[in-house]
Amino acid sequence: MDEQEIFYAMALTRISNFNFVQVLELYRTVGSAHRIYEHRHEIGDLVGECSPRLKTALQDWDEPLKRAEGELQYIREHHVRALTLHDDDYPQRLRECPDAPIVLYALGNADLNQARIVSIVGTRRITAYGEDLVRRFVRDLREQCPQVLIVSGLAYGVDVSAHRHALENGCETVGVLAHGLDQIYPYRHRDTAARMISHGGLVTEFMTQTNADKPNFVRRNRIIAGMADAVVLVESMAKGGGMITAGIAESYGRAVFAFPGSVTMPCSEGCNQLIRDNVAALITNAEDFAKAMDWQDAARRPKSVERELFPDLSDEERLIVALLQKTNDLQLNTISVKTSIPVGRLSALLFQLEMKGVVKPLAGGMYHLLA
Repeated sequence: MDEQEIFYAMALTRISNFNFVQVLELYRTVGSAHRIYEHRHEIGDLVGECSPRLKTALQDWDEPLKRAEGELQYIREHHVRALTLHDDDYPQRLRECPDAPIVLYALGNADLNQARIVSIVGTRRITAYGEDLVRRFVRDLREQCPQVLIVSGLAYGVDVSAHRHALENGCETVGVLAHGLDQIYPYRHRDTAARMISHGGLVTEFMTQTNADKPNFVRRNRIIAGMADAVVLVESMAKGGGMITAGIAESYGRAVFAFPGSVTMPCSEGCNQLIRDNVAALITNAEDFAKAMDWQDAARRPKSVERELFPDLSDEERLIVALLQKTNDLQLNTISVKTSIPVGRLSALLFQLEMKGVVKPLAGGMYHLLA
């Protein structure tokens, strides 16, 4: 990504604080933060609708540009990747969400577009039962599907348990932060965070010198939900961050799962509620989850239909395959935009490719090119 575009995109996020969804729509429409800056005085000529408040905010870039300049220096010195929506390394699943961050800051070596990503969330007051669920789920999931990225929020309880068990079992794991990369909250998790950087990483939408204020955790939760194919709720009260994340995941069309618990335990009330209301599918182990997601390792699956070694593909099918070879696991609408194939026609082509053993559908309307 052009460093100049990163610079202006970072500045734009400073302007967007009061209404980042509206600024995101503007960014997607115009296609470039630098272009927004160049046309800031006649922004109405570029887009049909722009609120008077946003037009006013776009007139003054002095503070945002100064802040972006300092942030650019920080990411250079600390080997942080700044990913804009147009960057190939930006999480593809998250990009399609209506409130995706314009810029993500990533530290570590994780591929944020791995074929299989699951977010594990839950209460900060984890019980021995919840700890055992996380331990067994992560261990067995690693056996069911070795290549899986585990995402959580590095908070107390279920979050840090998911990260630590992922590290113990050789899974890459990414923590989504509610503050900048210049600090770790909670501070007690700094050693875990340091290990994660070489076996996954840390991700945030917040610049340095941003504290872990309460509203930031809610914003952080949408990234945890949007990055993944599925969200697994381990333990949760009737209200809490895990419940918020599960609700966001459902709104994004992601698969939601929950472990049931005793009806007398407050820490299982949220999970039981989501299962009762058909928001979350009930699981008791990693095998349940892997079957529901069709994530079982290919070597363990019964061979029902042999894939053609050299299937005959039409020109349009080859166009789809070429796109997925470049960036795998894309949603239907994204494939349609990038190939200029209408959605109706594209659905039929993808079905044919599935029958030929070339692609397979994933949760959330994604399509995966088989090796």
